Amino acid sequence: MNEKEKTGVLLLNLGGPERLEDVHPFLVNLFSDRQIIRLGPACMQPFVARFIAYRRAPKSKANYSRIGGGSPIRAKTEEQAHALERALAADGLFMVRPCMRYWHPFAAETLREMADSQVKRLIALPLYPHYSVATTGSSLTDLRWQMKRAGMNQPLQIINDWPDQPQFIACLASRIEQGMASFAGEEVTVVYSAHSLPVQFIREGDPYVDHLQRSIRSLESLTGIRGQLCYQSRSGPVEWLGPALPEVLRELAGQRKRNVLVVPISFVSDHVETLYEIDIEYRQLAEGLGLRFAVTRALNADPQFIAGLRSLVLGAVCG
Repeated sequence: MNEKEKTGVLLLNLGGPERLEDVHPFLVNLFSDRQIIRLGPACMQPFVARFIAYRRAPKSKANYSRIGGGSPIRAKTEEQAHALERALAADGLFMVRPCMRYWHPFAAETLREMADSQVKRLIALPLYPHYSVATTGSSLTDLRWQMKRAGMNQPLQIINDWPDQPQFIACLASRIEQGMASFAGEEVTVVYSAHSLPVQFIREGDPYVDHLQRSIRSLESLTGIRGQLCYQSRSGPVEWLGPALPEVLRELAGQRKRNVLVVPISFVSDHVETLYEIDIEYRQLAEGLGLRFAVTRALNADPQFIAGLRSLVLGAVCG
């Protein structure tokens, strides 16, 4: 790598509505993506997406209202980007920016900034440790399309997945150990929670579940603590990966378990799935069932996690 040439690092993420008035257009963008969900013929998808968004927006707005009126995911990803850029400062000229799929800053916006800064190469670093066509795949499809539209021909290096990246695993392991310590030595059931996917994706060869299992094996090897994988955030009438976290909580209560530690294994920053769905909705369910409930802290811009992202970037440069 020529250390005098600037490298652009794109942190690919979902994005989220920053204000309540953003919720409806955000949902339209989400449900318009056929790599996530196919709503009839392609020509009908935009119309169906707007209808579903209209139906879901009130509930989604209520959820976002419970966590301050919007998603913090842009702010958290910007913090990660700034921290990673600082961590890479001694390794060359790097420009690190968020690149969101369904809300600002969209890929077109981030690429424009990269072009204006005269980057000579690009590295796509998905903030999804576990590859799925619905997350990393969709973000990369959009990124390539936007590069083509903008006439950008810089070399693009892609980091597809990193489910057992050592510093990522070590950071998660420390969160688990901290969470276990909060129960003061009592028996605790560890539950790994990941965003669910339609089962059909897995049948078609999506490696998402295999990647989740790789992370869990690495964590259990490091901590010596065994856990159970479950899923959250289902939507729509198709068959989804299970078991769902609420089902697991009810089963644990029926088995007279007392303590539950939830580890959001597929999320690397705070957003509505962690702040509302897990820490409010599922906490209320668990406590209503008589369970003592805790959730591990998000990785956000933890220096150990950022060091792992730096290693991924440098590995891509050297590769």
